[in-house]
Amino acid sequence: MTASACLTLALMHVCIWCQQRDAWANLLFALTAVATAALAGFELAMMRAEMPAAFASALRWGHLPVWVIVVSLVGFVQLYLRAGRPWLAWTVCGLRTLSLLPNFLVGQNLNYREITGLRHLPFFGEPVSVAEGVANPWMLVGQLSLLLLVIFVADAALAVWRRGDRRQALMVGGSIVLALLAATVQAVLVFWGMLRWPITASWFYLGLVAAMAYELSRDALRAAQLTRELRASEQRMTLAAEAANLGVWFREFARNEIWASDQWRAMFGFAKSERLELDRVLQRLHPDDREVVRQAMAKATAGDGDYETEYRVLLPDGRLRWIVSRGRVEFNGGGKPVRMRGVSVDITRRKLAELEIQSHREEVAHLLRVASLGELSTALAHELNQPLMAILSNAQAAQRFLAQDKLDPAEIREILKDIVADDQRASEVICRLRTLLKKGEFQPQALDVNELIQDVIKLMNGDLAARAVSVVTEFAAGLPPIRGDRVQLQQVLINLILNAGDAMTQTAAGARVLTLRSRRGEGGVIQICVADTGSGVPLGDEQKIFEPYHTTKAAGLGLGLSLSRSMIVAHGGRLWVENRAGGGAVFCFTLPEWKGEAR
Repeated sequence: MTASACLTLALMHVCIWCQQRDAWANLLFALTAVATAALAGFELAMMRAEMPAAFASALRWGHLPVWVIVVSLVGFVQLYLRAGRPWLAWTVCGLRTLSLLPNFLVGQNLNYREITGLRHLPFFGEPVSVAEGVANPWMLVGQLSLLLLVIFVADAALAVWRRGDRRQALMVGGSIVLALLAATVQAVLVFWGMLRWPITASWFYLGLVAAMAYELSRDALRAAQLTRELRASEQRMTLAAEAANLGVWFREFARNEIWASDQWRAMFGFAKSERLELDRVLQRLHPDDREVVRQAMAKATAGDGDYETEYRVLLPDGRLRWIVSRGRVEFNGGGKPVRMRGVSVDITRRKLAELEIQSHREEVAHLLRVASLGELSTALAHELNQPLMAILSNAQAAQRFLAQDKLDPAEIREILKDIVADDQRASEVICRLRTLLKKGEFQPQALDVNELIQDVIKLMNGDLAARAVSVVTEFAAGLPPIRGDRVQLQQVLINLILNAGDAMTQTAAGARVLTLRSRRGEGGVIQICVADTGSGVPLGDEQKIFEPYHTTKAAGLGLGLSLSRSMIVAHGGRLWVENRAGGGAVFCFTLPEWKGEAR
């Protein structure tokens, strides 16, 4: 009965180990159970022995399963309880192994130098054999190994108790200690002639096998429950991912394999059965975005492990999708990347909406530029009229010289020189007008801040002169280039200068001063300020004036400052207003420095 129970339990846990090859505790338990079954068989052979030689042989070979029990118990305690002193474990295994030498070389076995006879005793209604003979002093080595095993297990159980796993300490450590003590005490009493009783150590070992099996089975049940909970959690996560249009993926660096959910595969146009590798995924991306993704991954593996990038995917049917991916790299103890986990989101609809909004914004910006130039029409006409009148006057003077046959080459040369200069002046005005009037996409490039401001001043010089506004420039020297769209930034400056001119209409003519400043700010930005000497911004309206359709002008649309702020934000900067201590307002905005990005 002991053997059959142990073999049944052993078979169950061998099957578990075959399914989970890292479950070494289950394999060691199976070895303990098989060895206990074998020991029970040898004990039955000793009970049924008719001759002293048969008893001695069964006892001699019975020490082999005892050796397996001792070694497997040591390994089980260290693996399952994660405790136990290594030096004590090696001592126990070494002593038990050493005891096998006298078992086969000295006397008839480890316990008897000589068995002189057998005595038959009644045992549960049947006669059984008990040996009588001369004790072998070498059996002290085996008994010492069992005593040290008890100490080893008790020490490990105490460590587990202190760690807080008290149930494990009692169930596993306590059952092993009690069974070993009982078996060892019985063996000492029987082999040293103090007790007439058959050897039944397997009964006690059956108790510890049962306790170990209960504990392992409890873990198996807990694992099954966790599996069910994990499956349910996975289903909930799958539903949440599908509802949020999330594609889950992770990449194993060692095998160069990528696992992805069905949602992710659908985003990229891969079939469920297709094997995924990094190169295959990169080939599915837009050619202009592949290097960006490679660099983002390289930065994540070489840095803190954070990965985030936005790119386009070209599907096999020709459709284009926008995807944003975020992930995290996991590193091993040596700091090398092991795997990367992340999610991907299809943002195509959002991108299309952003492009449509951008298109509308550009259309509104174009209309506002036209409206702004309408306000400047008188000044612009004056700017163009002056060089045209000068060209006409010089041409008429040349005609008079020709009509009077007074050809003075030096005079004619000066007249032609003036005509060319005035023509270039008119051409510059027309070019600036064409630039502002044309429609176009957002085209960031490296720009010189001071040059940009000077171009706007030249364009608005006539209007400022008509308003009796004097211009003061405070440009910082040696500024790095900024990253921006020339046309949009010119429009922002025009809006701010026109607003400043309107704000100074009630100011005395001699006190109308427009100040334009440029300086380098903190955090890699350039700051541009437009200051006036007008009435300033009413307290509490510092943010309200940037809202759409908010205006203080009788014929204003209320879109100039709102559009200007959106343009500056699109450039990666910010726009704000402050009142000056001496009167008037100052509008400032920042723009990022040009870092040498690909244009």
